[in-house]
Amino acid sequence: MTAFTFGEATTRALAQAAASRSGTSGRVAHRTGARVRRDSIEAGTFEDMFFATPAKGECDRLIRMARTALDAGRRIKREARGQGRALTDPEQALASLTAGAVRVYEELCTLARLNAGRVYPSYDRLAAATALGRATVARALRILEDASFLVRQRRFRRVEGEGPGPRWEQTSNAYRPVVPKRLLSLLPRWLRPAPVPDDALQHEAEQAGEQKRLKAQLTCRELAQFTVGGALGRVLVRLGIAIDQQTPVRESHTNPEPLPNLFERGANASPLSGETPYSPRRLSEINTTNGTGC
Repeated sequence: MTAFTFGEATTRALAQAAASRSGTSGRVAHRTGARVRRDSIEAGTFEDMFFATPAKGECDRLIRMARTALDAGRRIKREARGQGRALTDPEQALASLTAGAVRVYEELCTLARLNAGRVYPSYDRLAAATALGRATVARALRILEDASFLVRQRRFRRVEGEGPGPRWEQTSNAYRPVVPKRLLSLLPRWLRPAPVPDDALQHEAEQAGEQKRLKAQLTCRELAQFTVGGALGRVLVRLGIAIDQQTPVRESHTNPEPLPNLFERGANASPLSGETPYSPRRLSEINTTNGTGC
């Protein structure tokens, strides 16, 4: 039996591990071994509702806002250190911005302007465009998301194949640059949007009330069809059809109205034995009481 020192044993173990990985790809697998990350949605089922076409000049304004936020975060951090106080949550999110995060944000806003808001680049694509490392890009995206500059949604796609094996794999994320509303109070006034007029707020409130009234008139199937999409929406539609078949909706059920009481004044008089409330004698007595008799 050959004896090895601690250094030789460590060198041999590292060499064997490198040899076992020589035939695999360089991409690091997820630590749980899962093919699809948590909170992922199938690609092609939600993009129409997720992406939004930016208005003219909106992407440039977002880039200026990110650059100004970087300087404002450094100033706030310096002032808090001089005053000896702790940063609030919005101040901490603003102070965590880095130059790399702003550079990644500039690339995302440029893609949003060129592709009508449809932004889904991979980490490698962002790393090549910004000349940053892949780990730096991942950290920058997390910082932007925590600071509310970015909305990110993980995606997965189907894998066509035969035989055993997974039928899903992770693909690039979807991104939407947005205005960080929680940080607007810490930014200069000229970067804040103009206040909404009162008549516009009143119009939005009326529209919300009208939509609420219309939704209340929908059946379970229609409500699931128009409010939820994707696979969950299809399941809820089938469930709504089953509920509608068990409890049919009628006009009298949704808006019941009492029948008019035409004989309210003569209702107190009890009919004789063998007479109905609507017999000729009872009708003549009621008309006489009401003053309508001939």
